[in-house]
Amino acid sequence: MSAAARVEDLRAEARYRRERLDLYRARSYGGRPTSAAKLRELERTSAQAADRLRHAVLVDGEDTPPGADPPR
Repeated sequence: MSAAARVEDLRAEARYRRERLDLYRARSYGGRPTSAAKLRELERTSAQAADRLRHAVLVDGEDTPPGADPPR
C-alpha cells in the first residue's frame, strides 16, 4: 500500500469515527437513552483515529492538514 493510499484510508477512518461520535452526541441531545460508557468509548476511538492520521501525515509529509478533507 502506498503512503498516499494509507493516509487516505486513515482519513476515511478518522472521518467515520468522528461522524459516529457526532451522531451519538446528537442522539443524547434528542432525549433518547444513551450510555456514558459508550460515549467515552466513541470519544476514545475518534481521538485515536485522529492521532493515527496526524502521525501518518507528519511522517509522510503530506500537505493536507489532519482532519481536513482532501481537495476533489
